[in-house]
Amino acid sequence: MAELTISGDTHPILKDDYASEWMGIEVVALDDGHATIRMKLRQEMLNGFGMAHGGMIFAFGDTAFALACNPANPEPAEEGTITVASGVDINFLKPAFRGQVLTAVANRRASTGRSGLYDIQIYAADPGAGAPSAPQSAPAGPAPAVTVPTATVPGELPTDTLPGELVAEFRGRSRTISKK
Repeated sequence: MAELTISGDTHPILKDDYASEWMGIEVVALDDGHATIRMKLRQEMLNGFGMAHGGMIFAFGDTAFALACNPANPEPAEEGTITVASGVDINFLKPAFRGQVLTAVANRRASTGRSGLYDIQIYAADPGAGAPSAPQSAPAGPAPAVTVPTATVPGELPTDTLPGELVAEFRGRSRTISKK
């Protein structure tokens, strides 16, 4: 799917992140206070209604949040700290279905001292589509690449080419703490 894939070379927090690896998360873009990731919804990620389990969407948004909060190349002064969630809220707006590709776009909204505020939008699109769609079932098999538009402003997607329908809004509050 993406040119950058999950590995410690992409972002140090992904080195031992077995949950994100199992989910098949791919890194699309990283910048200071920004991350864009995507994954394909598989059968084992669905609930009893045949749609994406809320916990999967939450975990996906949480990974984007963590990547946006923690620098990929920490400065020497940052090496003894990590940034974690102090609280989060999620609003599920529409269902997502097997075979759809989720894209999460995380952006820092504010940062003061050791606290931060981040907004993460989660979109769903049919494989290979750049337009909104939400079928009851999607074809199995590998997903074709989904083109995520290049922003003219770092951390922002052009509004005329969003990567599918908005399915969830995730807001995270962060806190930087000592690494133990």
